[in-house]
Amino acid sequence: MLIRRETPSDIDTIAAVTIAAFRTLAISQHTEQFIINALRRAGALTLSLVAEMHEQVVGHVAFSPVTIADGSQHWYGLGPISVLPDYQKQGIGKALIQTRLAELKQLSAQGCCLVGDPNYYTRFGFQNYPDLVHEDVPASVFLALPFTEAVPKGIVTFHEGFGAND
Repeated sequence: MLIRRETPSDIDTIAAVTIAAFRTLAISQHTEQFIINALRRAGALTLSLVAEMHEQVVGHVAFSPVTIADGSQHWYGLGPISVLPDYQKQGIGKALIQTRLAELKQLSAQGCCLVGDPNYYTRFGFQNYPDLVHEDVPASVFLALPFTEAVPKGIVTFHEGFGAND
């Protein structure tokens, strides 16, 4: 498996991978591909990696800046993350996340947050912090991973691109 930064020639493939990955996910609003494109157009796609196997893109992860009510800087949101259904449960998502978290730390990021399944993301060190919230989701699925001892407090707002629906 090769993990690399996205290139312009990957854009349509990333959309197809994302659509396929979320197609049967009941909690999805099926707008993830629009979110990625909106982040890219806004210049807010801080990091965008693809996983490639046998010269085929099989996975993708995006990171974008978030705003925190207490003014904390250099925090990022993880997602969407997508892996083609036939390649899921093979460690591709894990490799994408670990590679990208390491890269964020090199960029002087202070931490990362996401909305996702705690049973999956806690293995990477993500956890729920009661004083760090995202208003639009249940607290149990909003997780954060500080890269320093300082944990911000307040409402986290993802980039407006997360509201994209076309």
